[in-house]
Amino acid sequence: MQTRRNFLQNAAKATLGIAVSGSILQDIASAKATELNAATLTFSQVKLPFSYAALEPNIDALTMEIHYTKHHMAYINAVNDAIITENIKETSEEQLLANISKYSAKARNNAGGAWNHNFFWESLSDKPGQPGEKLSAMINKAFGSFDKFKEQFGAAAASRFGSGWAWLILDDSGNLKISSTPNQDNPLMDVAEVKGIPVLGLDVWEHAYYLHYQNKRADYIKNWWNVVNWKKVDERIA
Repeated sequence: MQTRRNFLQNAAKATLGIAVSGSILQDIASAKATELNAATLTFSQVKLPFSYAALEPNIDALTMEIHYTKHHMAYINAVNDAIITENIKETSEEQLLANISKYSAKARNNAGGAWNHNFFWESLSDKPGQPGEKLSAMINKAFGSFDKFKEQFGAAAASRFGSGWAWLILDDSGNLKISSTPNQDNPLMDVAEVKGIPVLGLDVWEHAYYLHYQNKRADYIKNWWNVVNWKKVDERIA
């Protein structure tokens, strides 16, 4: 026959068992939530590698500040919201871009805007330098000369109707090509007409130049060559 003492002891053990079990379940749930959050793709803004005024007179300080803190930040926030609301499970930015046709216009436009601008900031420098030996040889092979390359790249940027980008890319054969994309598309996307790995990109949206150059996109393109980060481009083709 169970004594009162035994009953109380057994009840205490049962209560302890339930508490421990509940604690374990909470720990498992917490761990799963942490794992889920860690696995969720999140875009972030790269630190601007120069001051807002560092590229003047080629790109003015106010344009750079607005471009970086307003336009680019808006793309970052919007794509991260799309990832959550659309339950996007891609594990990297490049994987998302490669499968972008599966997702909404919001995801496409803002993933492109977030990625493209991070790429663009790192393509600029207040100490631009010159193309390295390997890059120079590849440019000469693909376009005939550096001047011809600049001419063709500038034409791609100038002729992009409305908003978009001009790109220097590596194709599947490892050769350099020039392409152009509308809006915030880029050559990594499965929707791109010309696909490849970007090594240099130029933003020709009006917000990138209008405060200083107004409608003179050609002048913006011409002066942009003075702030290209050739060291970074060299790294990308290495």
